[in-house]
Amino acid sequence: MPAMPTFPTMPAIRLPARCRGFTLIEILIVLAIVAILALIALPSFLDTIIRNDIVEALPLADIAKKPVGDSWTLTQAFPADNAAAGLPVPEKVVNNLISSVSIEGGAIQITFGNRANAAIRGKVLTLRPAIVKDAPIVPVAWVCGYAEEPGQMTVQGVNKTTVPARYLPFRCRSSG
Repeated sequence: MPAMPTFPTMPAIRLPARCRGFTLIEILIVLAIVAILALIALPSFLDTIIRNDIVEALPLADIAKKPVGDSWTLTQAFPADNAAAGLPVPEKVVNNLISSVSIEGGAIQITFGNRANAAIRGKVLTLRPAIVKDAPIVPVAWVCGYAEEPGQMTVQGVNKTTVPARYLPFRCRSSG
C-alpha cells in the first residue's frame, strides 16, 4: 500500500472577539423576548379564531330572516316561533357550528354547539328585527347581539345574547 502524502498543517487563526458570534446568554435573551411577544399575541389570536367561527356561522340565520321579514311586510307582525315562520323545529336548523336556530317574537336566537369552540358552545347570539312602525314598505334591518338600534327604527324581540362581547364581530358590539 502506498504511503499517504502528508500535508502541512495550517496555523491556527484567532478571530477578533467581535467576529466570534453570539454567546449563549445573548441567544437566550433573544428567545425570551420572542416568547414574551408570542404570549402577548396569543389571546388576541384565539379571540380572532372564535370571532371568525361566529362570522362563519351567521349565514345559517339567513333562512330565518326571509320569513320573518316577509311576515312583517304582509301582516305588520312577527312570527311567534319557528312553526309560525314556516321553519322546522329549532334543533333541525343546524350546521357545523350551530346546534339550533329559533324564532321568538321575530328575534332569531342562534345557539352555538356541535363543532363550535368551547368558549361559545351553548351560548346564544340574538338577531333582532328593526323596523319603521308606520312604514311597512321599509325592509327589516337586523340588529346583531349588543349592537345599538339604527336611528329612527324600533328594535323588536328580546336580546338573549350570552356570547361574551369580546368574541362578537364588531357589528354585533355596542359602540359604547
